[in-house]
Amino acid sequence: MKKQTCIICGKPQTDGIIINNRRICRFCEERITKLSPGNDFYEFYRSSIKKSIFQWKGAEINCQNYHL
Repeated sequence: MKKQTCIICGKPQTDGIIINNRRICRFCEERITKLSPGNDFYEFYRSSIKKSIFQWKGAEINCQNYHL
């Protein structure tokens, strides 16, 4: 069985969250929750998640940006 890795940092996944069968490690999860929009790291994480989760069979699904 292939070991799951974090979609952001690529490290082996031991804990954290699972979104649409993709994993985010606890370190990246905590860092994401502490960032504010507009921060460079926020944009990096957002881009990494979007590329990994919303890409199927080479076709990207366009999602609207909802600002809460």
